[in-house]
Amino acid sequence: MTQPPEPVYPQVPDLGTPPSPPPYPQAPSYPQAPAYPQAPAYPSPQAPAYPHVPSDPRAAAYPQEPSYPQVPTPPQTIQPPPIPPAPPVVPTVPATPPATHPHHLTLDQRRVHIAEHQRGADATAVGSLLLHLPNFLCSLFVVALPSPFLGGFGVLLILVWLASGVLVFHRPTESVIARRLLGLRHPLPQERAALEPVWREVTARAGVEADTYELWIEDSDSLNAVAAAGHIVGVTRFAMHQLPNGELAAVLAHELGHHVGGHAWSSLLGYWYALPGRMAWRFLRAFFRVVLAVSRAFSCFGVAIVLLVFGAFAEATISSLYGLPLLVLAMPYALAAVGRRAELRADQHAAALGFAPMLAAVLHKLHLEEQREAMAMARRGGVPVQESALSKLLSSHPDHYTRLHHLQPYLQPQPYPQHR
Repeated sequence: MTQPPEPVYPQVPDLGTPPSPPPYPQAPSYPQAPAYPQAPAYPSPQAPAYPHVPSDPRAAAYPQEPSYPQVPTPPQTIQPPPIPPAPPVVPTVPATPPATHPHHLTLDQRRVHIAEHQRGADATAVGSLLLHLPNFLCSLFVVALPSPFLGGFGVLLILVWLASGVLVFHRPTESVIARRLLGLRHPLPQERAALEPVWREVTARAGVEADTYELWIEDSDSLNAVAAAGHIVGVTRFAMHQLPNGELAAVLAHELGHHVGGHAWSSLLGYWYALPGRMAWRFLRAFFRVVLAVSRAFSCFGVAIVLLVFGAFAEATISSLYGLPLLVLAMPYALAAVGRRAELRADQHAAALGFAPMLAAVLHKLHLEEQREAMAMARRGGVPVQESALSKLLSSHPDHYTRLHHLQPYLQPQPYPQHR
């Protein structure tokens, strides 16, 4: 079988290659950013595989509690907090601030210089001990009088009495003295808060440790203070509440002067060792009065016999003690003179600490108080007691003008030194 011939197609004329399009301008090439080092890939911590806890087979034995439909809770409204009632308005009386008083002290805390010697015994304290020596010997005679009848117990009694003077510095014994004999009490918390800063200011100026002494309060409406035993410093309630803190500091500085000078412990020690002799003297006076009253019933003859007996006893006592009982009669006047000197020394101690103007103001108030008491007695129809010369010799405190006279060197302004 023959194949048909292929058709002949007409040839297309060659038009040539078309012209190529013009080249487009290329974008300028910018410099590539530097390749920063990639952070190292830290391995991510994987949770530790905890061991599988097998389920409790007993849990399948109990049926599960059916789920009850929950009751929708109503929306709660936020209540505003209650407004507290306004405090009642208390009318206050405008008071003069204490800073306006000329004797007010600014109690600033500062570094305290503690002196090497906290206390001592000045000439007044030594003189007081020497003047109590005759009373001490009389008391020793009284204590030793029954020793021949007591044997060895009598010697032990004398030794115990001699050692009992240490109780003057024993704190529990001082508390008994302060409460029972002086009528003092411990300050309340608010009283201590007002008293402690003033006391620390005084002790800081004196270079004394404040905790060495103990503060006490006397419930009295008079202006007074006391220094007793080895550590007692007491002020009245009136002095603490009515005086500016500068004048209160002057009072406390005066009492501190008694302790620093040894006046307080020396006077109490002398009084303690003189107590047996005083008791024996009071007993003899009472016994003499009784015997004299009984002897009067037997006319003058009985009185003469009593006088002869007591005269012989007095002569034997004077001859055995070398006339020391005669000195006992003059002891009250000598001790009063030493006491007045001790008060002046305590005033000088307070003035040397810078409290001279405050102390002068306190002395002036004491003088006015004495004058008011004398005027009140005169209005009641009484006659003021005129102090005689003998009673002045027995007074333990100097008069107002003498104390102010000794304060004058501290009250006068000190001239400034002139430099050439």
